[in-house]
Amino acid sequence: MEGSSVHAVELVFLLLLLFVIVFASLARKLQLPYPIVLVVAGLILSFIPGIPKITMSPDIIFLAVLPPLLYAGAWFTSWRDFSYNIVSILFLAFGLVGFTVWGVAEAAHGSFIHFDLRLGVVLGAVVATTDTIAATSIARRVGLPQRIVDILEGESLVNDATGLLALEFGVAMVVRGQTPTLGEGFFRLTYLIGIGMAIGLVIAVIVQKIERYLDDGPIEIVLSIMIPYIAYLAAQAANASAVLAVVSCGLYLGRRESQLFSPSVRLQAFGFWSALTFAMNGLVFVLIGLQLPFVLAGIREYPFRTLLLYGGAFSLLVIGLRLAWVFPGAYVGYWIRRCIFHQKVEYPTLKGVFIVGWAGMRGVIALAAALALPEVLADGSPFPQRNLIIFLTFSVILVTLIVQGLTLPPLIRVLGFGGLTRPDPEEREARRTMVEPALQHIRDNRAAAEDTHHLNAAYQDAVARYKRRLSAITGQAYADHGIDTQDQAHFVELSRRLLHIERDTAIRLRNEGRINDRVLRQLERELDLNETRLDATS
Repeated sequence: MEGSSVHAVELVFLLLLLFVIVFASLARKLQLPYPIVLVVAGLILSFIPGIPKITMSPDIIFLAVLPPLLYAGAWFTSWRDFSYNIVSILFLAFGLVGFTVWGVAEAAHGSFIHFDLRLGVVLGAVVATTDTIAATSIARRVGLPQRIVDILEGESLVNDATGLLALEFGVAMVVRGQTPTLGEGFFRLTYLIGIGMAIGLVIAVIVQKIERYLDDGPIEIVLSIMIPYIAYLAAQAANASAVLAVVSCGLYLGRRESQLFSPSVRLQAFGFWSALTFAMNGLVFVLIGLQLPFVLAGIREYPFRTLLLYGGAFSLLVIGLRLAWVFPGAYVGYWIRRCIFHQKVEYPTLKGVFIVGWAGMRGVIALAAALALPEVLADGSPFPQRNLIIFLTFSVILVTLIVQGLTLPPLIRVLGFGGLTRPDPEEREARRTMVEPALQHIRDNRAAAEDTHHLNAAYQDAVARYKRRLSAITGQAYADHGIDTQDQAHFVELSRRLLHIERDTAIRLRNEGRINDRVLRQLERELDLNETRLDATS
């Protein structure tokens, strides 16, 4: 009996992966963000007879799916851009979450029957967190300015923690009838943030020390899988913010990626994590759509027309609250950044701020939070309006993902942001700066090689290759050079030294703040590929 149960789980898992592959491929052909296509596909599949009815377990989402996705998001986030935009990010991750909770609480108390302020706080906290996977995939495809993408990604990394904290307060008020004082709330917030981040950083430092003794791709990849779960569970055990523990750990280690991994391991890890995050995101978006029958089954006492009215009106409320906050928040944030932090930021445009407001899509964390609500109160009575909260959350997810997701690309183009992708000036300058010291190294050492024909040939070949690269970067013209590689060993040794000089230069530029981590990874990936080719020929 147990074997048949495991067999059924395997079949369901394989079926879900098949859905992800098929509909993600369809999304690519339709040139649509894959999260939107997967959610719609899940909705359609939920009505087909014979399709397995798969319920989404909030424990699986929070304990199995959330840690690696947070870790990967933090790892690939540029710390320079994250810290530079921290004021704008906090206005969204803290200010907007609080404003959403307050606005939903007030509106729900006045609009929905049997909803008091405490239930409104719970509902507001559930829908306060955003999922920017769909938004950022659209943004990159249509050429949205990178600074807007950086802010959206930074918001999604932090607001999971603030939304779940607000949910903790709301559930305590409803289940146990406790209303925390301002001092208690501030202390709890400080503890969650401070201890959670401290745990993440301690684990990151320990991992950094362990990595010094490792240089094996499979072993280091397995270790990287363990890290987010260790950070998440350790913070949970300390009753601190598990989300911030994972995020701080990922940001710290991602910043030190160049020192942690060898070129071959870095390439392996990048491919593995890209596939893992795609598969996990694809599964959860399909699961969102498949939940519709379960959501509707819990609210049969409401007429269908009433449900449509409730779902539509509540979705408009959540969207409206975000738009109402982002405009004053953007201008106050601009003033703080200019006058207090003395940052030379551009004045926020109405079009840019509106795009940030319209990109506030909800995702799996919101639905998992709603499904994780307790079913009974401390006195044993049912949790009031739990099914309606789940339905309203599901409605917001569908409306924001489908309606906002499908209208975001044309909206970006209409507002004049489409096709703004240009060659990155930071990347171009970094490439030039990396080539120059390598050429200088050749000139400094070439004299010592004049007495060895094959060694001199290796230097000539290196000069030719680097001059061609410099020509492509600067647009200057150089004559073609012949390549003589009779002495391959000398050539490989010299090439490897030059690649190390380039890598050290790129890391120095990142450490000096002249390029961000995203540009460094792009440059380093090219260097890693070149170095692995050298390893194959040596």
